[in-house]
Amino acid sequence: MRILQKLQGSHALPVAAILPDVQAALAQPGNLVVQAPPGSGKTTLLPLALLDQAWAAGGRIIVLEPRRLAARMAARRMAGLLGEAVGETVGYRVRLDSRAGPQTRIELNTDGIFLRRLQRDPELKGVAAVLFDECHERGLESDLALALCLEAQAVLRPDLRLVAMSATLDAAPFAALMGACPVVTGAGQSFPVETRWHPPAPQARLDQSTAAAVRTALDETEGDMLVFLPGVGEIRRVEAMLAGGLPAATDVVPLYGDLTGDQQDRALKPSPAGRRKVVLSTSIAESSLTIEGVRVVVDSGYMRQPRFSPATGMSRLETLRVSQASADQRRGRAGRLAPGICYRLWAEAAHGGLPAFTAPEIAVADLAPLALDLAAWGVRDAAALAWLDPPPAAALGHARDLLRGLGAVDADGIITAHGRAMARLPLHPRLAHMVIRGHALGLGGLACSLAALLAERDIARGSGQPRDADLRWRLDIVLGEGERDAAPHGQRVDMTAVRQIRRLAADWRRQIGAAAHAGSSDEAGILVALAYPDRVARRRSAGSYLLSNGRGARLDPQDTLGSEAFLAVAEVDAAQADARIFLAAPVSEAEIEAHLGDAIETRDAVEWNERSQAVLARRQRRLGALVLRERPLADPPQETIRAAIIAAIRKAGIEATLPWTPGLRQWQARVALLRAHLPAAADWPDMSDAALTGRLEEWLGPWLDGVVKLSQLSGIDLHGALTRQLDYAQQKLLEAEAPTHWRVPTGSNIPIDYDHGDMPVLAVRLQEMFGCADTPAIAGGRVRLVLHLLSPARRPLQVTSDLAGFWQSSYRAVRAEMRGQYPKHPWPDDPLAATPTTRAKPRPRS
Repeated sequence: MRILQKLQGSHALPVAAILPDVQAALAQPGNLVVQAPPGSGKTTLLPLALLDQAWAAGGRIIVLEPRRLAARMAARRMAGLLGEAVGETVGYRVRLDSRAGPQTRIELNTDGIFLRRLQRDPELKGVAAVLFDECHERGLESDLALALCLEAQAVLRPDLRLVAMSATLDAAPFAALMGACPVVTGAGQSFPVETRWHPPAPQARLDQSTAAAVRTALDETEGDMLVFLPGVGEIRRVEAMLAGGLPAATDVVPLYGDLTGDQQDRALKPSPAGRRKVVLSTSIAESSLTIEGVRVVVDSGYMRQPRFSPATGMSRLETLRVSQASADQRRGRAGRLAPGICYRLWAEAAHGGLPAFTAPEIAVADLAPLALDLAAWGVRDAAALAWLDPPPAAALGHARDLLRGLGAVDADGIITAHGRAMARLPLHPRLAHMVIRGHALGLGGLACSLAALLAERDIARGSGQPRDADLRWRLDIVLGEGERDAAPHGQRVDMTAVRQIRRLAADWRRQIGAAAHAGSSDEAGILVALAYPDRVARRRSAGSYLLSNGRGARLDPQDTLGSEAFLAVAEVDAAQADARIFLAAPVSEAEIEAHLGDAIETRDAVEWNERSQAVLARRQRRLGALVLRERPLADPPQETIRAAIIAAIRKAGIEATLPWTPGLRQWQARVALLRAHLPAAADWPDMSDAALTGRLEEWLGPWLDGVVKLSQLSGIDLHGALTRQLDYAQQKLLEAEAPTHWRVPTGSNIPIDYDHGDMPVLAVRLQEMFGCADTPAIAGGRVRLVLHLLSPARRPLQVTSDLAGFWQSSYRAVRAEMRGQYPKHPWPDDPLAATPTTRAKPRPRS
């Protein structure tokens, strides 16, 4: 009997109309893109329609789902259509849950489960097709799985069919990536949805505005309600706000990935007759899931996405505005089964400002897992694979550096035996490394519990008190028989999360062959340090720490860990400076030395010390930026001392540190003037402060022997250091063409002031210039001096660089005004014929 003939009610699913086109497109080896709206039945019906195809005979069809919940629900629906139990023709494999047997032909996998299968068996023996469902979500593992499948298809399995399926994807890029394959587009089953815009009140919190919108929607509408919130914390707060005061027979239920299957089923099942349901969900319900009875959607307009920063080497969850595509997906949930209403908690005018699409995870995520998978696949150049968006070079480079530090790959990027063992574990490479190393130390059970604790959300729930960062009490709860006895005062514990962590830890213990940990959690610190050697922290002051990666970090002032000398930090935000520590455990210096020895180096440090304002020479044991131990270094090389003092001079500035005199500043200006005006200017060195600072090693270094403090710089021969930069000919030319003094007609040598750039100044009494017709000039006659002609009392009378013009014009006005004030001094009618003088007129004889 053909499978389609067995399906119950399949004719009502819109995707049935395109199944012949799908079957025809896949009749020959190749790939396909299927585009069909939400609710069309592509997830459930299309895989079933492929079972009877000749090319699929005896082979399995793998359907990849981005979420465990979607995989389980789709398997249930398909099995129901066949009138079978899950695990017969249709089964699934997700984390901690597997229902598939020898007769299973359609197997739903989450992306991570499938990637590990693909690494074990690149040929995918016994697999006829791989279907990528909801691939528009552009998850990191989904993108990688598609890239690896395309290579496996090209090299090992030309008969393997690959199908990309989605409601909203842009089909053209996928079709091009998959070998210019055909695109089949189907109609959907949707009903009109009315949009109501409900921007929040100014300063209203997200949880408050969402709870208010839910109450409004309950009053104005009928049917079950789906409420989109960014994360679990917001779900809990809105749930608490809605407790009590809702209409009778209204149930409020959460929906997110870490809930148990029974809890998720409660959210997905239709409401009993006479009752209404409000489902508070993360983005998990944005696509792929149909929640029966939903007629109303309340969209907060926010989502949460991990963002990785190569600059800090850390990831953090960021709360972001949803994209227009995601908002449309959410809105469509209200019209899957009947006409619906969507409340959007933002203004209609703001909608156009939302990003068009959500950024693919590969562009913003930590790429360490991807880098390990690539190494395990044997790919050293990511560009060798086919990507919709290639992994960013900076993030991938950082990830590969991490893998080298963990011993997962060698210097050439080739995976090691340790790296292969890490790749077999369903863990982030840091945690996989910790589990394997911890097992070798006899701490495998504790390492598995710690890895599960760190892989899941924090078991400490908000209680109005700052969260205590100590991992040990959390581990004690996970390891112990009791429920919450180990929690510090004021800390609430999520026991649902604890039970999930215990199940994960047990599964990983089974995989590595470790027994349950029977001791205390005191060794947690060194295990965390194995996973995060770049986040070992040393105390600087109360609550303030320096991480081994060179960044500052801090604890809440009341945190019990604040007095610990060393910490191993598991979770910290990605702030550029003084990041906040969320999860950590104490670790001793002896443990660091014993277990992180490969990362510890002994090196001689000759560095400038700001506190003592001197060069200090030390032999240090260092873990990255952390100095574990140090002792004075006898007879450090002179060149390293010189480099340290030069670095200090450069930082403080040569004006503040070197013994400048007015004469040296004049000399500097004289050189600058000739450099600017002589024909061979390029031969003259740049003596500006900026240029001198840039080449301190060249001109000042030889004069610094014996100098270890800034205060000693006052004794160096700065004049000699500066003048030695000119050769003999330049020094002679400097004296001739930029002299320090100018001989005026009286024979006096008057100093030239060069502190005016290209306009050096000669300040001279007017009477000393009698008989001088032309303005004095220097630099081969190219630069006229600016004359400050002074009164007998040395007050300025005139500023000019045209002395001849002054005698012919302005002098008469000056003479008329000054002869009355200074009658004892000469003010001749013809200054060019007068004798220059420094004296007053002689007294008349009696």
